[in-house]
Parts: sequence; C-alpha cells; structure tokens
Amino acid sequence: MACDVLVIGGGPVGMLLAIDLAARGVTVTLVEARPAGQLPSVKCNHIASRTMETFRRLGLSRAVRAVGLPDDFPNDIVFRTRMTGKEMARIRIPSRQDRYTATGGPDTDWPTPEPPHRVNQIHFEPILFARAAADPRITILSHCRFVSATQDPDGVSATIESLDDGRTITVQARYMAGCDGGTSTVRKLIGGQLEGDAVIQRVQSTLIDSPALLGALGSGPAWMSYNYNPERAGTVLAIDGIRRWLVHNYLLPDEADFDSIDRDAGIRAILGVDCDFPIEIVAHEDWIGRRLVADVFRKDRIFIAGDAAHLWVPYAGYGMNAGIADAMDLSWQLAGVIQGWASPNILDAYVAERKPITEQVSRFAMSHAARAIRERTTLPPDIEDDTPEGEAARAQVGEAAYRLNVQQFACAGLNYGYFYDASPIIAYDGDAQPAYTMHDYVQSTVPGCRVPHFVVADGRPLYDLLGAGYSLLVFDRSFDVAPIVKAAAGCGLPLSVLHFDRTLDRVPAEYTHNLLIARPDGHVAWRGNAIEDPSGLVDRLRGAAREP
Repeated sequence: MACDVLVIGGGPVGMLLAIDLAARGVTVTLVEARPAGQLPSVKCNHIASRTMETFRRLGLSRAVRAVGLPDDFPNDIVFRTRMTGKEMARIRIPSRQDRYTATGGPDTDWPTPEPPHRVNQIHFEPILFARAAADPRITILSHCRFVSATQDPDGVSATIESLDDGRTITVQARYMAGCDGGTSTVRKLIGGQLEGDAVIQRVQSTLIDSPALLGALGSGPAWMSYNYNPERAGTVLAIDGIRRWLVHNYLLPDEADFDSIDRDAGIRAILGVDCDFPIEIVAHEDWIGRRLVADVFRKDRIFIAGDAAHLWVPYAGYGMNAGIADAMDLSWQLAGVIQGWASPNILDAYVAERKPITEQVSRFAMSHAARAIRERTTLPPDIEDDTPEGEAARAQVGEAAYRLNVQQFACAGLNYGYFYDASPIIAYDGDAQPAYTMHDYVQSTVPGCRVPHFVVADGRPLYDLLGAGYSLLVFDRSFDVAPIVKAAAGCGLPLSVLHFDRTLDRVPAEYTHNLLIARPDGHVAWRGNAIEDPSGLVDRLRGAAREP
C-alpha cells in the first residue's frame, strides 16, 4: 500500500490533518486503533475560533456547529457552591442560536467569521470521520495498530497490524505524521521525550446520566459549572443539555490514588444531592493535568503533532485546538513539497514555528492552573452559609472567579495573538510583533502575525476570499502584480491576487502597507509597498532561500 502521507492516529488532529492534506490533492493513509465509527471518550468540550475557521475553509463549520447542546441552551460558565446550591457568578456566553449575532459580552465581537463553539467531541468527531471516509484520497485503516517504521532519503516504510485478524500491512509513504496521543509510539520511534511538569492536577472524571439534574439546578443552566465548597470542588459540563453530564472531581494534593476516592460520594458532593438522587455512572476516564512538551517534533520524514508533541492542563480548551493548529501548519508545508512547488527545506519551518508556541501556550495553561488550584483550595469556610457573612464570602469568591476565568473562556489572545517570530519562510521587516496574553491581543500585519480580519464591501469576510495557497492582498490598484505573479508561476507556487479599496472595503488601519502576502494558514508572510526582487521573495516563501 502506498500514499503520500501516512497519519497515525484518527482523533480530531489526525483526521483534520488527513482531510486538509486530501483537500490539497495529497493521498493519505490514516491508521486508527478504534473500530470504524466507534465514538471517542468525552474529552474535548470546546472548539476554538481558529479551529472553526479551519472547519469553515473545509466546508465543515455548519455541520459541526449544528451539533451539541440544544439551540437555546446557554453556553454560560457559572460558579456555584454546588450544582444545586447558590450561584456566585456567571460568565455569559451566547447559545448557538445567538452565536453569530450576539454583541457586547466577553465572548462576543470576535474578529472572525467563525467564533468558538462549545460542543463535546462525541458530537463532532463522527462528522470528521464521515468526511474522511468519503474522500477518495484518504484510506482509513480502522482497528489497526502502528507497529514500527523505518525511513530512508526517499520515504517511510511502516508496519501496521490489523487488530481484527492480526495480519500485517506494509505502507509506503513519502512522509509520516504521528497524531497518536500522549503515549505516542511515533514520538518514541523518533527518540522524543516529554519534558516539563509531570503532575499538576489529578482529576477523577466521570460521565453520568441524570435526567433529574437539569430541573434541580440551583440557578439557570450553563454549559460549564464550577462548584466550590469546602467538601469537594469540581466542574460539571453539560454534554447534551438534557441528561448527560461530565463531572470533573479535582483531587486534593494528598489524594494521589484515583481509586481511593469514593467516586459516587465525590459526584454527589459536587452536585449537592443525597444518595437517593438518581445518578447512573456511564463511563469514566480519570486524567492527570501536566505540562509536558516533546524535545523532538521531527526526525527527517517523520513528524509528531497534538498530544504526541505536547500535554498540558486543558485550560482555555487548548489541548485539541493546539494540536489542530500543529496539523494545519504541517499540512500546507507537506503539500507544497509533495506538489513540487516548495523546497523540502520548507519543512524546517514546522518545528521553528510550532515548538516555541507550544512552550508558550503550555506555560499560559500551567500558570492559569496554579491560580485556579489556589482559588478552589482556599475557600472561606462559611461560603455555603445562609448568613450575611456567607453572602459576602460568595460575592468575594464569585468576583475573583469571574476575573480569573473570563481570560480562558474569552481567550482572544490564544486564538489570534500568537505569532511566528523566527521562521525561515517569513520575510521579516524589523518591526516587533505585539505582545499578547491569554485574553488580550492587538491585530497586526507585522510578518508572522495572523492576518487581521475584516469584512469587504459585499459582506464577505476576508478569510472567505483567501486562496488555498498564498494570497497577495493589494491596496493600491496602480501596483503592477505581473512580476510577482510570473515569479510564482515559474515555480508553481500557488498565489491568488486580491484587490481592495481601503474606503469601500473598510480596510482596518492595521494594514499600514499597500501590499501583503498571506500564507495558506492565515499568517502574514510578507508586507511592503513594492517588491524589488519577486523571485527572491518567492524563494523565501517556498523554503528555497539561501539565507535565513
């Protein structure tokens, strides 16, 4: 069996890598240990805006946004003493029916055509699987295990074992990507080791069925509920908005053994219900929050992405979403090499770009986790009391919880603020990229930053106009585009040209130059007012420049 790219791991990261590669004309073999169509566990619960933009580009955003909670179910984050207890604060998040139109809240007015979507992985992964299974460029080897691989200057030869009958399958590929999770066999194959903090938080995680809980809530429903009380702190997520709930029981520092904690008692303490309240445990997948980053992301023709490359406490929903950002950075570069317009050297950019961002985001998540742990382990003893002192304690805790957590649930900085400042395929001009936090960022056209969003005169967002390859944005109609178009065509580099009227198209002030080249992943590759060396610039973009 032969293909262009072999992808190990059929979760959201691996499937999106395969789907995006196939959309670029690349043939893919996708290996997944689960049987075809088997649902994943209830792990990921949030699709970030940048990921929704990827779904939009691939024609998947409408289908993905249509699943999950009911249309009118509040996507709020609420802070209570217990699920049936007193509310202390609420971060307002629009429901699906208001997602595109809501304004004025902390999680509205996003600079994008696709704001975030709160939905569990069990709802949207089948959509990705159906798309991948229907694509003639993708071959899915379900219920199969990656065993080993060797590589030479021409490609990778991998051994795959069928878990149905034990037969061995050999796959020949030009490149291989390991998206096979935290215990990644591919990472071990290339000699990668995880470095960082092995244990930040232990969490007893349980999916429950409880139709009565929705009617017993202490205040209005919410997508995510933080429950703070001196007995047991935990988070509860609405999975279907009807009866299924995911309960995260945060173990205390001295509770090192998951099995030593009475699961049912912990759940009931978080919910605030007695032993007669109807609860059925459906499944559980306990986990440990970590901050670990692989020291190696690549060895020659083999790459890793997602949890295979980094593990951290999933604050801001940036576990899966960071992995998808890895995959989207790798995909267009691999496609460029396979299609022949890019030099193999372009692949050096994957590690140069993604590894520093991974380190930075992991530290954001760890810092936030440390503050959250302090918050829920230093609660006032009278927080549940029906007294003026108890009311004051709840107000104080609620205000602090809102202030801390609005940063991760309206994390525009993590979505749009990160930039690539040391990439071999970006033409820098000496200006510094603006700093960002988890919550805050400044739109900028400095090379390496995300291309600033705007909506043109006919109502279409810029991101719907950008091509699958590079896009030259022209804000001066007198500019002669012929030389750069000719240089790109000479080596096959895909380049579309877009002309804009600064006034009619309401071009933001951040576009300080008359010309800008956007990469396939929406980052600024170059900007300027003239192109003095079109061939040299094209060589920079395609990884063929002789100088860094």
